[in-house]
Amino acid sequence: MTGKVLIFSAPSGAGKTTLVHWLLEQDLNLQFSVSATSRSRRGSEVNGKDYYFLTPLEFRLKIAENAFLEWEEVYEDKYYGTLKDEVSRMLDEGKNVLFDVDVKGGINIKKYFGEEAMSFFVKPPSVDVLEKRLIGRATDSPEIIRERVSKATFELTFASEFDHIIVNDVLETAQQECLQKIIAFIKA
Repeated sequence: MTGKVLIFSAPSGAGKTTLVHWLLEQDLNLQFSVSATSRSRRGSEVNGKDYYFLTPLEFRLKIAENAFLEWEEVYEDKYYGTLKDEVSRMLDEGKNVLFDVDVKGGINIKKYFGEEAMSFFVKPPSVDVLEKRLIGRATDSPEIIRERVSKATFELTFASEFDHIIVNDVLETAQQECLQKIIAFIKA
């Protein structure tokens, strides 16, 4: 039995990763899709668990081989992407594959899988709330926060391209809304 594809995208600070981590703890037969990257390992990151670490040359060769569902060069020689063979392996094992990707990647993965995928756009209640969340994280400079808010404002224009828009105002409500939609999709 082949698994299903679940895609989560959102602007930075909307709470997507919190939702994804919670969903992975539920009894949904979910397998997290590990991305490939050409950036260097950070801290205790493990190849195959946190990312598949490739050199920029290896990444470009895989692009030429059409080995990615989606990919992006975020900075010069800093690539991120999703390997087709890894996703196929998990689906063939009957796992439901969960993606935590940027908006562009989410749209591309949905186009690739069509009706076999369900896509979610996690939206903050407002841009002001998003900015307060980013400030509250205390991990970025005011300049980086301004850049993230600007990018988020642009990304919000793509929400209608997703199957479901989840407004993450009250986390527990957003969790239950996602859970109900996923259970119905998996059982269909």
